[in-house]
Amino acid sequence: MKELNRLFNHIVRRVNIGLRKIPFDASPFAEQLIPAEQMSKFYAFYGITTDHPLDLQFSGSALAGSYFLGKCKVQNSLLYKSDIRGDELKRKGDVLHYDDDQELDLVLKHDEKINISNSVLIKTLVHNYSHNPESVEEFFIRNTMSMDYANIHGSPSDGCFLGPFATVDLTTMRNSVIGAYSYLQTGGISSLDVQPGTVWVEKPHQFNFLYTYPEMELQHYISLSPDKVPWGVLVDFIEERKEKFQRIFDFVNMENISSVPETASLDRYAVV
Repeated sequence: MKELNRLFNHIVRRVNIGLRKIPFDASPFAEQLIPAEQMSKFYAFYGITTDHPLDLQFSGSALAGSYFLGKCKVQNSLLYKSDIRGDELKRKGDVLHYDDDQELDLVLKHDEKINISNSVLIKTLVHNYSHNPESVEEFFIRNTMSMDYANIHGSPSDGCFLGPFATVDLTTMRNSVIGAYSYLQTGGISSLDVQPGTVWVEKPHQFNFLYTYPEMELQHYISLSPDKVPWGVLVDFIEERKEKFQRIFDFVNMENISSVPETASLDRYAVV
């Protein structure tokens, strides 16, 4: 437990260093983020299919209740009930088309890998593939803290903090704070403090859409405070149904649901 706390504090310091120019201090939120004893209650999953390369490496990390698929590497990180889905990672020989300019097309020399280091991901979804042309073979997440139900979709991250229900889509982010219930798709951001409830979609030289939900109305649904992280109607809705998910982590093999026809598929994490 001491080693776990030491690693957690080390990661928080690295996150704070990346956000010092904003400035933003992740420490107050980190203290209530996750009880250390929870990290030993759940096992991790690694999906094996005939379509995805088998490669999972982890060291100095805790992966409690997390799910992995595809080529993944985790170093000095804490992942709690997170979904690291590498089913769309690029493969050797694939071509990355950048900015509709064929002269900038990049051919992968190696399979792409998700590389998570010095990060805390809480109930976070990591999906898609790196859209950063400077890092086509590595979908990196470094020195980053993400909170409940954040979504990192094709968006490499370095030195960032993502609030609950925040989504960053196809956007490389560095040294930035993404507020709760925000959605960003801009290609790249650096040293930004994105306010909660921000919806920002930009295509350079084509369009720029920016909207922010009213703060007081948003707080009713989802908010963030050091003494209670997070809180709001959305969190209450999930907490009230938490027990329905518990059996998934209690058993490796689950009985089939008779109401699902043979021509359909139902994920074990779905609630019917």
